[in-house]
Amino acid sequence: MDMEKEAYDKIIEAGKIASKVREEAKKMIKPGVKLIEVAEFVEQRIMELGAKPAFPCNLSINDIAAHYTPKLNDDLEFRDEDIVKLDLGAHIDGYIADTALTVDLSKSYSDLIKASEDALYTVIKEITPPMNIGEMGRIIQEVIESYGYKPVSNLSGHVMHRYELHTGVSIPNVYEKTNKEINVGDLVAIEPFATDGFGMVKDGNLGNIYKFLAKRPVRLPQARKLLDHISKNYSYLPFAERWVLKSENERLALNTLLRASCIYGYPILKERNGGMVSQAEHTILITDNGIEITTK
Repeated sequence: MDMEKEAYDKIIEAGKIASKVREEAKKMIKPGVKLIEVAEFVEQRIMELGAKPAFPCNLSINDIAAHYTPKLNDDLEFRDEDIVKLDLGAHIDGYIADTALTVDLSKSYSDLIKASEDALYTVIKEITPPMNIGEMGRIIQEVIESYGYKPVSNLSGHVMHRYELHTGVSIPNVYEKTNKEINVGDLVAIEPFATDGFGMVKDGNLGNIYKFLAKRPVRLPQARKLLDHISKNYSYLPFAERWVLKSENERLALNTLLRASCIYGYPILKERNGGMVSQAEHTILITDNGIEITTK
């Protein structure tokens, strides 16, 4: 990644905004509050502060590890038995900050949350570039297992480039034998997931998050209009159905684009055995002067 001062400043500012919004939104997650209220607050607040959402606000509950955002007119509410993963991203001109935390409304999973948080901060503290990603996975795995839980082995952190959320190498949450490394200049989202379940996720239903793939011929006029809107406004980063549908009447158009492979729908990722899942995430920038946590 080009580390000219302008790019650096945007990376740092996006991180500050994401961090501020994360902490504000955390306080909103309470029993009886609608998920859509928190998601829309996050996305609007990011824009108020001078950035744009890098992806829809994820609010993944209990055994759902990732990829759920409220649908249009969603009436789902947080409950007092929920463990909630709040995952959000902000970008300025494509320079991304990605961060997450877990809120335990049940007050029963404090150690599970500590496991993912401790793994995150421990691995960040141990990074000395060039750093082997398999070794990073070993550190994350050992910390989580020391709490008596399992890391989610098929979820990973990721290197980010401008307007690219997942690119280059992935940062595993378990040990892998590999020669791949992260190095000076890399912008990296590190996100340990811990669970009291099996230690893997499986695909569930669609989670109301989509990505533009390509402009292809579609017969339905409403679908063509929607595709034009998506390709002009969301050609690089993921978007929510809430962002592009004005009413339920337009759902047929969205489904038409899905079937035509104009857009991709992200499935909800659920713990394979229904275990509870915690997540902690920061974005780091690796510089010649050391590691900067942009979302601290």
